[in-house]
Amino acid sequence: MRSLITRPRVLAVLLAGAALTFSPLGSAANAKLPVDQLDTLNCVTPTTGAAAKGGRGADTRDITVAEQQAIEARTAQLLKAKSARGKGGLASATVPVYINVMRDAAGNGDVTDQQIAQQIAVLNKTFGGQESPAAANTGFTFTLAGTFRYNNNQWHNDKQSTTYRKKTRKGGANALNIWVVDFGYLGIATFPWDYAKNPGIDGIRVQYTSLPGGTATNYDLGETATHEAGHWFGLYHTFQGGCAATNDEVTDTPAQSSPTNGCPEGRDSCSLPGLDPIHNYMDYSYDSCYTQFTPGQSTRISDMWTAYRA
Repeated sequence: MRSLITRPRVLAVLLAGAALTFSPLGSAANAKLPVDQLDTLNCVTPTTGAAAKGGRGADTRDITVAEQQAIEARTAQLLKAKSARGKGGLASATVPVYINVMRDAAGNGDVTDQQIAQQIAVLNKTFGGQESPAAANTGFTFTLAGTFRYNNNQWHNDKQSTTYRKKTRKGGANALNIWVVDFGYLGIATFPWDYAKNPGIDGIRVQYTSLPGGTATNYDLGETATHEAGHWFGLYHTFQGGCAATNDEVTDTPAQSSPTNGCPEGRDSCSLPGLDPIHNYMDYSYDSCYTQFTPGQSTRISDMWTAYRA
């Protein structure tokens, strides 16, 4: 999750996809969760200072090391089965995007049609590898399938989130639903392997001020949606698992021990080879610092799409 406040550092022992929180639950976070909590469990907060995104809660559910291994094994099985049916190879698709704007009863928290169009353009630019010569073109594009506005005080503040998502989500596993809300985070996402368990909550939630032209300082270029959509496609944070060889399951993102704050060139938080990937969309850098998904992340996006969303 990305937050308007701060994003403290995740300990090296902490697990997949967890951003940060001020409400420690320690390592008690397990995979055995009710389906309506699949994307809401928080993790511990180390005391090493603020990070750029994460704030007061996790932007994905915690995943134990054992579950991470099980997910990789399950994905490999699904890919093998689909390959045998002639559905292998790199995937590409146009993703329909449904924007659900959750305003309060007075209409506060709204975003303009222009901002929404700009947000779709950002997704196409970032997933298309257009921000850096080193960036990978993932092969995925996005088209606006519909904009829906709701006036509800509770939904606006992301209360009753399981209920409102199930009532308002559109499309199937291939459809990206974005709920635009006002909360203490910048964004929250679900993982693709959880879709079958609870399709009604699948998608991402973003702070309405993070859309292009918003007022979230350092996070107003629309990259929150890129980061959270990365999770929706199956990417972990680049600091997943801390300073470990397997970390985010992608070989061309150097390991890092903690999230990035700002855009510190040359940061190297891990003894393993390579500088921290501060320009990667799955770190916690400022929006202006983001420039790329790697080829390895592009391959993982393709694999996860084929396994769980195609």
